[in-house]
Amino acid sequence: MKLFLVWLLNAVALLLVPYIVPGVHIDTLYSALIAVVILGLVNTVIRPIFILLTLPVTLLTLGLFLFVINALLFWFASDILSGFRVDGFFAALFGSIVYSLASWLFSWLMQGQKRPS
Repeated sequence: MKLFLVWLLNAVALLLVPYIVPGVHIDTLYSALIAVVILGLVNTVIRPIFILLTLPVTLLTLGLFLFVINALLFWFASDILSGFRVDGFFAALFGSIVYSLASWLFSWLMQGQKRPS
C-alpha cells in the first residue's frame, strides 16, 4: 500500500511540474503514472552508469554535473512516452529540479505522517 501511495504522490509531483516549468507537458494522469514508472526505471538502471562514466567531470564541477545528468535522463524519459513531452534541455533541467523538490517534499510529508509506536 505504501508503494502505491509513493507512486501516486510522485505522479502528483510530476503533474505539478508543467504549472511551474513552461516547457514540460503532461497530457493525462495516466501519462504521469506511466512517466513516473519510466523515470524510476531510468534512474535505477541508467543513472548509476552515467554517474560512473562522468565521475571525473562531476568531481571537477563539484557535483554540479549531476544536474546535467538528471536533466538528460528526464528528457530521455519524455522521449519514451508520448503523453509526456519536454521541449528542450533547459526545460528538462528546471523540470527535473522541480520534480525532485516536489517528490522530496511529498516523501518528507509522508514521513511526518508516521504514527508513534
